[in-house]
Amino acid sequence: MRKKRVLEADEEIDLNITPMLDIVFIILIFFVVSSSFIKESGVDVSRPDAGSAERKERGNIMIGITSDNQVWIDRRQIDIRAVRANIERLHAENPEGAVVIQADKDSKTGLLVQVIDQSRLAGVQDVSIAAAVN
Repeated sequence: MRKKRVLEADEEIDLNITPMLDIVFIILIFFVVSSSFIKESGVDVSRPDAGSAERKERGNIMIGITSDNQVWIDRRQIDIRAVRANIERLHAENPEGAVVIQADKDSKTGLLVQVIDQSRLAGVQDVSIAAAVN
């Protein structure tokens, strides 16, 4: 027959959860470091097709220009006069980031040129225009 051991009131069970917490924190740190945070312009645009389009991985400052010529940065509609200040702020957060402009194919070219100009005046020389790949 089996002998059952009965815990007496004086005995305590010591459960050490420190190793488990260490593993959980290591996994958390791994996911935070390995994840990439994508900033979006906040608006869907119909990009023009381009056969020579290349995928760019380092576009951190996304600017959207809609078909009715509205400029969107960081999910907010902004005036063209505020583009430079917003890009300077976002560029200060990530100095190695590039600007990617997602202009709708029905937007005005003049507005696109103004946004590119404001981006370069803000100190970002790596400015790209997003296009759909054929």
